Amino acid sequence: TPYIATALALNAAQVWTYLHTYSQTSRDLPRERLLELKELLNSASTLYRGAIIQSQKELQDNTYHDSTEFRQACGLFKIFLAESTDLGKQVWTQFNENGMMIGICILSLAWVLANPLWKRDVRKQIGMILCWFGTNNRIAMNGASEDQFASSLQSFRLLEVAASLICMIFYSGVLTFGNSYIEHEREIVTFFLAILCLLVFRRWYYESNKNATTTSVSAYLPLVVILCSRIHDVFVTGHGLDPSIRLHASHNALVFLPALAVLLALRFRWFELTQSLSVSKIIDVLTTVCLGCSWWEKRARDHSRNGLEFAQASMIFVMIGVMHAVYCTGSELKSRVNENRVQRSWKLLCHSRLVLFRVMMFLVIVTGPSTACTAVIVLVQCAALSQMMMQSKAHAEIDAPVMAAMWRLLIRQIFFATNHHCSFNRLHFTAAFVATDTFQFHIAGFSLFMNTFGWELLGTLLLLLTSRFTTNFTTADRKDGHSRVWDWFCFYQCTETLTSCISVSAMKRHLMVWAVFAPRFMFAAIFTGMGLMFWFIDALLLFTQNGYSKPKDMGKEGRDK
Repeated sequence: TPYIATALALNAAQVWTYLHTYSQTSRDLPRERLLELKELLNSASTLYRGAIIQSQKELQDNTYHDSTEFRQACGLFKIFLAESTDLGKQVWTQFNENGMMIGICILSLAWVLANPLWKRDVRKQIGMILCWFGTNNRIAMNGASEDQFASSLQSFRLLEVAASLICMIFYSGVLTFGNSYIEHEREIVTFFLAILCLLVFRRWYYESNKNATTTSVSAYLPLVVILCSRIHDVFVTGHGLDPSIRLHASHNALVFLPALAVLLALRFRWFELTQSLSVSKIIDVLTTVCLGCSWWEKRARDHSRNGLEFAQASMIFVMIGVMHAVYCTGSELKSRVNENRVQRSWKLLCHSRLVLFRVMMFLVIVTGPSTACTAVIVLVQCAALSQMMMQSKAHAEIDAPVMAAMWRLLIRQIFFATNHHCSFNRLHFTAAFVATDTFQFHIAGFSLFMNTFGWELLGTLLLLLTSRFTTNFTTADRKDGHSRVWDWFCFYQCTETLTSCISVSAMKRHLMVWAVFAPRFMFAAIFTGMGLMFWFIDALLLFTQNGYSKPKDMGKEGRDK
């Protein structure tokens, strides 16, 4: 009993310290209840101290015996902890029905305004696909081989659009109303992504056998996405765990060192405009070398070698690299204004991708050795999706709803494959201590945030940059297709947040509301918040570039357009 009383006393002291500190910055906790809890804690502490003094007087062998005072102190500590828990539930787990209804109304209005069907070219594209499907039988009766070929391709496209809409309706809508669906969200996301990629592969493979517009190599890009997702799910484990425990193969130096070498090779091959040695390459080499040395030391059996110095050095090099890449991007925006528009867009896209690559390196640092393999797989998947998105041939084009659904599912699949879940008890708290053994609020908080939501942030920003810059690589009749991918992506995310808000309101009496539905809504709200931030910045930039030029150019050409 003395040891139990000591443990309860420490727990009660910690709880009271938290409540007292919280009450100084917020008025949510009732003052009267806090005074009652303080009196109760003082009574328990008085009994506990008296029991210790009494036992020390009676004992000669410096041990503690059981006594009535210890039992009474334990009872009061338990009452204090129970009442503190009840107070926390009353204040922090209250369900604000009026606020939820206001939120549902605002999200519903945003959902209506974000619907891509408001745009004429989107309705025209969907209508063309539906019209082609309605004329399939008539084309088949004519017997023309070219017409039958085009009809088959349009039927495949209609199937892709229908499948993507069905998958996103289930994932963004139906899934949020079932706790079993939410718990198995990882498997559902991987399954839907595989379905859409297989449908696109079926059309491209059929088209490559009939026509030369799609090469046999590019037809297999959807299979690359599926294969990488499956490899990532099955073989890459141990994200967010200490490499010194030596339980995961991806923490072995024979795995993460070659993965870092491949990652560096991809950096030189895909993220550099020039092949010569430059300061940019040296920065990334130093970052990778320091990171590899840090992980090597963390795996050492000598616990005095914790690799913190190398981790700090790699973070410093990442910060320098990000600032250098941002500077190069800004210089590219200011200079060469009269350069060819396609070349300038391509250079800006390359510089922007380099910024994202270095931010990804920060995620690799705060997540652990497993992320070296993850980063390689993610780069291959994003490259494959980007190439699929930039297919400009008529028969090889992927419709915007399908492409946006594939990006949405891939980004979320990466979130789950890195050992995350829409639950607060699955956060990787070790991310706060990868470069230091002491807790520092701002650095630890930023590291944990990037570890949890960094892949969502990078994927969303990559899609935005790709959709905006690649509009200059295609012909005029395909120009709006890439930008519509971003619109559909935002629409899917807005739908997910709206249905999550409705599901939490509808399931407020459900047993799992605070364990499953409320965390799912919080994660969806954070995902949507990041997407809306990028959407607002993108809309502001588009308005700044085009908003003031229209009144000057409103000639006959502008009015016809």
